[in-house]
Order: sequence, then structure tokens, then C-alpha cells
Amino acid sequence: MRKFFGYIWTGLDGLRRVLHLLLLLLIFGFIVGGLSGSIPKIPKKAALVVAPAGEIVEQRSDDPIDLAVAEARGEGQNETLLRDLVEALHVAKADARIAAVMLDLDGMSGAGQPTLDEFARAIDDFRKSGKKVVAFATAYSRDTYFVAAHADEIHLEPLGLVALEGYDRYRNYFKDALDKLGVDINVFRVGVFKSAVEPYIRKDMSPEDREASQVFINSLWDSYVKSVAAARKLTPEALASYVATLSPAVQAAKGDAAKVALDAKLVTALSSSSDVERRMIALVGEDEEGDSYAGVTIKDYLRVAHAEDRLKKAKGPQVGIIVASGEIVDGDGAAGSIGGKSMVKMIREARLDDDVKALVLRIDSPGGSVLASEEIYRELLAFKETKRPIVVSMGDLAASGGYYIAMPADEIWASPATITGSIGIFGLIPTINRGLDKIGVGTDGVGTTPLSGMRLDRPLSPAISTLMQATVERGYEEFLAHVSKGRNKTRDQVHAIAQGRVWSGRDALRIGLVDQLGSLDQAVAAAAKRAKLVEGKYTVRYREPDLSWAQEFAQSIKASTIATALRYGGIGDPQLLQALQFTQRQLGPVEREVMRFDRHALPGRLYAHCFCSAH
Repeated sequence: MRKFFGYIWTGLDGLRRVLHLLLLLLIFGFIVGGLSGSIPKIPKKAALVVAPAGEIVEQRSDDPIDLAVAEARGEGQNETLLRDLVEALHVAKADARIAAVMLDLDGMSGAGQPTLDEFARAIDDFRKSGKKVVAFATAYSRDTYFVAAHADEIHLEPLGLVALEGYDRYRNYFKDALDKLGVDINVFRVGVFKSAVEPYIRKDMSPEDREASQVFINSLWDSYVKSVAAARKLTPEALASYVATLSPAVQAAKGDAAKVALDAKLVTALSSSSDVERRMIALVGEDEEGDSYAGVTIKDYLRVAHAEDRLKKAKGPQVGIIVASGEIVDGDGAAGSIGGKSMVKMIREARLDDDVKALVLRIDSPGGSVLASEEIYRELLAFKETKRPIVVSMGDLAASGGYYIAMPADEIWASPATITGSIGIFGLIPTINRGLDKIGVGTDGVGTTPLSGMRLDRPLSPAISTLMQATVERGYEEFLAHVSKGRNKTRDQVHAIAQGRVWSGRDALRIGLVDQLGSLDQAVAAAAKRAKLVEGKYTVRYREPDLSWAQEFAQSIKASTIATALRYGGIGDPQLLQALQFTQRQLGPVEREVMRFDRHALPGRLYAHCFCSAH
């Protein structure tokens, strides 16, 4: 009997093992199927549909998990990579299957002018192939029109308008609120133009900040008007007049803003989406279903292009590109920021790769931690000691710490509208003793040294204040020394254009903070030339943070799992979700200010940060 039950047990155990194996194979099959997907098919004749979603950025701030969740919920992306737009247009230019480009700009929220200029240059380059670029939007804003101006045809919804709102720089100031709460912000800084701390110590913009800000936003607007007017073959005066007289002109046209834009030659036709669809059918033909034009999205097109590129990729000389986008922070840094530790690792890996003959650092950063900036600076110097060139290409913003890390470069390229400079250092420490006094809480005690008792609930002692200011001044002198060495200027020459002042790329060229005005492609070509690389005999490769196989696999499984759960009933109450999303959007700017203050209000930490973006 015991033997009989033994056979049964052995059989059940074997069945368990088989079922377990089958289950694992089934799960693995689902994962592989979900991760791989099928390679899209590109029609023999089609339009490349370029429809940027959200803001155009150098580097995503959303991690893959957030993107998977958004996709599962059917939400649009909040960001589009500039690199994807430029690469798709570049590949499509020589692709016989792509007969035209359809620019759908309704989903695009904006970008900095240098980013828009890179996008526009890619459109202009595509048009050299003789293929048409057609743009459409229900309404054009300043940023979307900058892109549309480079199309062959600009279609505007008959009920739409073209509103070029110009640039501005407004900030929230918290001094009154902090006074009511009894919070004192102890500020240590160098430079009369270093305005990063002003929101905490003023009710309004300082005269120095107002002067510098007015200069650089005027420069941005001047650059915008000239660029757009040239693209549309208009005079800058005509475009400026359109903007200045738009309100009375639309009023005189009885509210027909679209006709005003057409009469001003800002658009080529007033067309509905159906009209544009018929125009695209005339250019590229119908799709397989016969209900629209034949088209392929950038996402699908790049999947094909990347698959084909992987088959051709080989080792050999290359120009490496490292993107430094976002605030500079200590440690590894999250998505959308520049971690000192993680950036150093990428630069070191490029230095140890013999195939990398030159390095291009693409900077789009307002700066941040001085310590992290210094770590990156030192690693770039180590790369430079290998006798290989470093070229910096500046995007929308390369100020404070963003400019600091550019100093080892052999050559610096910027856009005319790049915001740069802001050479200065600050530190701040909040104290809340006045707020505690209001509710009857006092602080008292004893210490052993002049530095004892540094607490948020006590005023700063004179010894600590003196120490902090001396440290900030030393940091400023270090910054000046780096710029002096990198730009071949004396300390006093740098100090005269520093003190936290912000400059446009055009002005930065005039005063010697940058060497050339131009695009990322031009910076890459300059790096290749310095490395004595022969055109057509080298590749250009973006250097990305390396994930282990296990990390990539785990990340992909996590994203797929969350997306699947949400897709099949895990979304929850739609009204609650909508309310949460609305609240997040409204509180986003305030949350960012609080988080930034939290990072900056660390005793003993210094920052080279510029709150100098324009909108």
C-alpha cells in the first residue's frame, strides 16, 4: 500500500513540475510578446506624420513606468524627444518610401527657441529633397508657429488664429508669506545679478534682475521675429506689426482672426482637418482602408529605422554625444535631472572607450549643486587629458552650473537664443524662530563653540553667517577661475561679465562666453574636424546610462505589468482620476518650487543655479 501511494505521490509531483514549467513558459511568452511587438510596415508611398506631443525636450523627465501608465490610460505623452524628431526627418529625407511630411502641431505645447530652431533646421534639411512639408493646426501659438513657418504649406482651421504672444519672465515672490509664517531666509551670495534667491527675500523683481531680464527677453524676441520672418519671406517689420496690431485688426475683421492671419501671409490656406486630409491623399495616396492618407507615425518609423540601423552598426571611430539636461543634483539623479555621479560615470565610460575620438556635451541646464558641477567638470578634464577634443553644444539654457560644466570644452556652440552665463554662487538657510515665537515656543540652551547650536529654530550666529559668506565667496572665485582658464580671460575680465548676469547666445558670443552660433549638428561636425575624422568614416552615437540586463528586464516587466493592469480594469474611478490629474497640474509649479527650496535649504551646500527661463 505504501508503494502504491508512493507511485501516486511521484506522479502528482511530476504533474506539478510540468504544470509549473508550462505556467512559466506561458508567462515568459506573454512578456516576450509584450516587449518585442511586431515591426511596423511602411507603405511604398507614405507621409511621415510628425505630431509632437507635449513639450519638446532634450531628455525625458518621465521614467518608463510613468510612460507605460500614461499609454495604458490612453493619455497623450507630456514630452517628445527632440532627437526623435530630428532623426526621423533626417532618415526620411533619403527614404524613397516617404513622399511628404505632415506636421500636426495641435498636440505640441512648446519648447525653448534653440530647441525649436533645431527642429526647424531638420525640416529645412528635409525640404532640400524636394518633398513637401504640410503643416496644420486649429490655432498657432508662438512656439508652434515657429515650426510651422518652415513648412511649404501652412493650413489653419477657419475658426482658428495665429497668436504670437512674445516672451515674458514672471515669478512668484514669497517674502510676505514667509514673514507671516515667521520664517527668515538667510541668504549668502555673490553678484548683484544673482537673482535665484530673490523669490524668498523680496516682494518683487529687483532693479538689477529687471534690467538683465528685459535685455535677454528682448534679444529672444528679436531673434524670433527675424527667424520666422525669414522663413516666411516677410520683413521683420511686417511680422512685428502683425503682433502689435492683432487685437484691433481682429476686432475690425469682426472676430475673423484666421482671415487676418491669411491676409498677413502668415498662413497659406484656411482649411479644416478634412481639407488637409484630402490634400495629403493628393500627395501620397490613400491608406489600405481607403479612408485616409497613407502615413506612418514617427514612433513606428523610428522602430523600423532603428531595426535597420542595428543590422548595419559596426565598431569604429565615433563622435560621442552626452546629453546633460535638467537641474544638476548630487548623486545619481532622477529622470530629467543631471546626477553628478551618473554623469561622471557616462563621461568616464566614454573616456575608456577607444572608439570615441571626440565628445560633444549637449547642455540644457539651469545648473544646481556646485559639488556635482565640480565633479562633472573634473571628469571632463580627465577626458581632455587623453588629447581628444570636447565640444559643447548649448540648448535652451546653459547657465550657472550649466555653464560651469562647459568650461573644459575646446569649443562652445550656442544658439542665438540660448540663455547662458549667470556666473555666480549662492547658499541659503531658513530659520523659523520668529514663527515659533508667535505661538509661544522659545529655544534656549548652551554650546561649546561659536558654531554650536545651528538649528532652524534659532537665529544664525554671526560666526555661522561669516563662515557661510566666506564659503560662497570662495566658490565664486573658483567659478571665475574655471571660466578664466576655459575662456582664456583674466579674472577681472570674467568678473565684469559675471556676478550672476544672464546673457543671450548672441550677446554671449560678443563678450566671449561662447565661440560659435549654430546647431548641434554643426557642433558635432566641429568635434569631428578637431579629431581629424574623415566625413563618412565615423559614426555619431548618443551615450546613455548603461543598465544591466536584469535592470532592463525588471523595468520592462514592471512597466508591462502596470500597463496591463490599468488597461484591463485597474484604472479606478474615472472622475477621481480626472480630479487627481487636474490637481497635479495646478499644483505642479508650486510643488516644484517647494522641492527646489527643499534642495537648496541644506546647511553647508552651495548652488550655481539660474531661475532664468523665459516663457
